[in-house]
Amino acid sequence: MFLQSHTGEIAALIVAVLWTMAALFFEKAGHKVGSLSVNIIRLVEAIVFLGLTTLFTRGMFFPVDATLHSWFWLGLSGIVGFFLGDLFLFKSYTIIGSRTSQLIMSLAPMLTALIGWVALDEVLSGKNIAGIVVSVAGIMIAVAGKGLKLNISPKGFLFAFGGALGQAIGLILSKKGMGDYDAVAATQIRAIFGLAGFALLVTFLKRWHRIFLSVKDARGMSSITLGAVFGPFVGVALSLFAVQHTETGIASTLMALTPIFIIVPSALMFREKVTARQVIGAVISIAGASIFFL
Repeated sequence: MFLQSHTGEIAALIVAVLWTMAALFFEKAGHKVGSLSVNIIRLVEAIVFLGLTTLFTRGMFFPVDATLHSWFWLGLSGIVGFFLGDLFLFKSYTIIGSRTSQLIMSLAPMLTALIGWVALDEVLSGKNIAGIVVSVAGIMIAVAGKGLKLNISPKGFLFAFGGALGQAIGLILSKKGMGDYDAVAATQIRAIFGLAGFALLVTFLKRWHRIFLSVKDARGMSSITLGAVFGPFVGVALSLFAVQHTETGIASTLMALTPIFIIVPSALMFREKVTARQVIGAVISIAGASIFFL
């Protein structure tokens, strides 16, 4: 009974864990081949993985049975979420660093809840609003700098905020376009349009030679492939399943726990120090997430 009543919330928590693994592998790959190559290759692999899955489960490699309504809204979601959102986020990393960028990205759940309320008529209960506020507060404490001070450039803030807004709008557009449609096939549509956006950008920047060189990097490719499995393949498909079964604001909040889950494995993999503030923030975030299940 508990599992049935909290299917969406449980799926969103699993997504946070999967995205934690994806982030670690993509960060590792990015150091090897660059973020633009990672974005292009991960989406190509995700489209193939998703297609093979739907070929087995639905008898078709591409989502040819999707309506024009689904193609339009899911395609728009792919451009906003997969392409623009990630493009802004990676750019913010180069200006203000990943820690500060993740702090600003923690605004995504509140943005999602607000947009969901306006666009989808989703009404959150007082308990759910409390869960969102507590979880986001914990994330901000965990990823903020010393003394929670943010002396950052307006340009860096705008790029990071663009990443958060892209993630929020992408989820809303996905829910609007998906309805009861298969979540894996819906994810493939998003990935196709996201890939098209990055392909146009790489063509404009004349960097295809770098992409082809990256494919020859065995260690980089292995990290990208693992990241693609955990991220745009299983992770994103499950995130769409989550928003099908609960409010987008709740799903977004639980999925935003990735910065919390990543603290320990990131410290082990990249030899980063775990601070008391990060531990306190993690405890607060998990306490906030638990409110959804009360």
